[in-house]
Amino acid sequence: NDDLSLPKATVQKIVTEILPPSAGIAFSKEARDLLIECCVEFITLISSEANEISEKEAKKTIACDHITKALEQLGFADYVPAVLEAAAEHKEVQKGREKKANKFANSQLSLEELERMQREAFQDAATRHA
Repeated sequence: NDDLSLPKATVQKIVTEILPPSAGIAFSKEARDLLIECCVEFITLISSEANEISEKEAKKTIACDHITKALEQLGFADYVPAVLEAAAEHKEVQKGREKKANKFANSQLSLEELERMQREAFQDAATRHA
């Protein structure tokens, strides 16, 4: 499907991290585009298998467990530890975001009070660094 793709700049950044210019290996735009097509196909394959697994379990949401089972069933069991590690890291990042979001709600301060406090903090910082 032509509508499905990955951001070229992001893929290029990942490739550059893996193959730094100092390695002396060039990565053509055509190779990048082919890599993107392969990644989209891989994602489609895994998500389709995970969807079948979730449907068999009468679930309406694909969970991490369904992804890991799909990887195993399709012969990619070696990826499971890395996927679980990435999922755990993502969960921790989400917790941090939730805490920040709740910080405002739990502060019991009005938006005006928070803005005033922020202006004062900026003024203090400007005074210290002037």
